[in-house]
Amino acid sequence: MTLSIPLSELARQLGCVLHGDGALSISGVRGMEQAVAGQLTFLANPKYAPKVKASQASAILASVPIEGIATLVSKNPYHDFGRALELFYQPPRPDAGIHPLACIHPTAIIGEGASIGPFVAVGAQVTIGRNAVVHPHVSIYEGAVIGDDFLAHSHVTVREFCRIGDRVILQNGTVIGGDGFGFAKTATGTQYKIVQSGIVVIEDDVEIQALTAIDRATVGETRIKRGAKIDNLVQIGHASVVGEDNIICSQVGLAGSTILGKSVLLAGQVGVSGHLTIHDNAIAYAQSGIGHDVPAGTLVSGSPAFDNRTWLRAVTAFPKLPELVRTMRELEKRLAALENKSQGENEPAN
Repeated sequence: MTLSIPLSELARQLGCVLHGDGALSISGVRGMEQAVAGQLTFLANPKYAPKVKASQASAILASVPIEGIATLVSKNPYHDFGRALELFYQPPRPDAGIHPLACIHPTAIIGEGASIGPFVAVGAQVTIGRNAVVHPHVSIYEGAVIGDDFLAHSHVTVREFCRIGDRVILQNGTVIGGDGFGFAKTATGTQYKIVQSGIVVIEDDVEIQALTAIDRATVGETRIKRGAKIDNLVQIGHASVVGEDNIICSQVGLAGSTILGKSVLLAGQVGVSGHLTIHDNAIAYAQSGIGHDVPAGTLVSGSPAFDNRTWLRAVTAFPKLPELVRTMRELEKRLAALENKSQGENEPAN
């Protein structure tokens, strides 16, 4: 059954100012180019404003009233777009209870209201808080401690003794607490595995997306701090610290003992060499290679990474380098010819 909400009611629930016909019936929320009549869209970036005229949406979330379309004026259109989306769609939630095909150790403690799916394995001395949803084929090793409102999608693994806070979401295939990459070369040249005795600690309100690996520390802990959001296919090396409200995009790799401050943003495919600190509010653009500390509030690009503004100037020169080299060689030849001519003119006559 399709849900319809009057635009005036949407404005009330979102705390937006309505400009236009409040009686419009809204049945869904979509992007500007996909929206059809009866749906709400949003404009968060002014550079996309010209596309509004081509949209078939009945209403729009924007920071200012938009001519020709009913507008919900918002201080943060993208945030309110997300809130509106929740009014029309909630992911299905399985019923509370432990499925008969789950394997739960007798010493494990499962909180009230939890849903444990089929083929879930929960080890000895595990604690899982209230209202958790653990989907099929999740493995939780011995001694793990997990807070309330935990959500683990299929094929998540939480290794032994790791600690997870409240309202943590782990998407499919995430591995929490796999061994850190620690080996010592022996006198005979073989690699001796160093026992990874530490743990991973994940604080409250963290989301870690599909196929990401958070390695346990050799000793001590790897820590993901409150509110951090980590994308797909990310590698967090042992004993690293990911700071509060960090955004770490796809295919980022942190070598061991990397420290990230608050509100750091690492764009896609950033690589960090480890044993360094990226300070608060720093941003590294896509494919940056970071091999040194990054000061607070800095924007860096390139590999090796350096100041973004300098990098932008440098990258515009890169395509011109072959031409510049040819010009320099020609100038060197001319200079050599002039020097030879000058020497010839200055030689005494016989």
